[in-house]
Amino acid sequence: MKVFRLDDLEAERAANEGAYLGFLRERNMSAGLYALRAGELDPQKPHAQDEIYLVVSGRALITVGEETTHVARGSVVYVPAGTPHRFHHVTEDLNVMVVFSPPEA
Repeated sequence: MKVFRLDDLEAERAANEGAYLGFLRERNMSAGLYALRAGELDPQKPHAQDEIYLVVSGRALITVGEETTHVARGSVVYVPAGTPHRFHHVTEDLNVMVVFSPPEA
């Protein structure tokens, strides 16, 4: 079993001054934390893996393909592999946990 504390992971991500911290990689999936500050642009490109985003905190819009919706704490978004997607109009610092399957390259 592996157990992680979001507070500890967020502190590690912030200390490394990066938007992304991968914290788990297994044969069939990987997971990480992704953060954008209010007003920041999301530079993501489509991924080759299916993704699930869980919004831990913050508020933004997300566009997946041609669909756009508001997200906030507790929102869960599924993004099929290869689908263009990005967070935008980040109005409160955004922190999300993302799960990739298969693991990200």
